[in-house]
Formats: sequence, C-alpha cells, structure tokens
Amino acid sequence: GHQATLSTEKGSLRDRITSTKERSRTSNEAVYVPGEDLTDPAPATTFAHLDATTALARGLAAKGMDPALNPLDSTWTRLQTRIVGGEHYETAQKVKKTVQRYKKLQDVEAI
Repeated sequence: GHQATLSTEKGSLRDRITSTKERSRTSNEAVYVPGEDLTDPAPATTFAHLDATTALARGLAAKGMDPALNPLDSTWTRLQTRIVGGEHYETAQKVKKTVQRYKKLQDVEAI
C-alpha cells in the first residue's frame, strides 16, 4: 500500500523541479513495480507525473535480452508528430504494432 497523499506529495515535489529560460531541469526516477503490475495505484500515481517511462521486463531479461526493454509498456508523452516529425512518429507506431503482433503470435504458439 501507499499513503493516500502520495499523488499530491509527488505533484508538489515535481512542481518545484522546473526549468527556466536560463536553466533546464531533468529528473529521473526509478520505480519498482511489484509483479510488473503497471496498474497498481502506487506506480500508476507516479507514472501520471512523468513525461516518459522506460519499462524493463523480467521475462525479457530471463531470455538474455539486455537491456530488457519492453516498448509496449514504455511511454513518452512527447512522441507526437508536431514534436518529432511525421516519419519518426510513423516509424515508432509501426515498431509498436510489429512488437504487438510478435507478442500475440508468441501467445498463440504457447497454446
């Protein structure tokens, strides 16, 4: 469990980490997600305040993949056509669809 004020406290902390015209601030956070349940309230509250998440997966690490990056659970709020350009955005979407299809085929094969 987590304290009921977690969301408010995290928001308040992040509000103090701001960029100015003279300086840019970057904050990195490592979040342990028990059982890789991204919908658990504690990590979900944390993720709501982040611009990007990089999800690592135990299953991928067990297969020897390094880094064990899960692109389907990773997010980036700046991945928008007007920011990264049409070609980059479309390529990212195609990669995600390809990985989703691969994962579905693995699930079918396991049956």
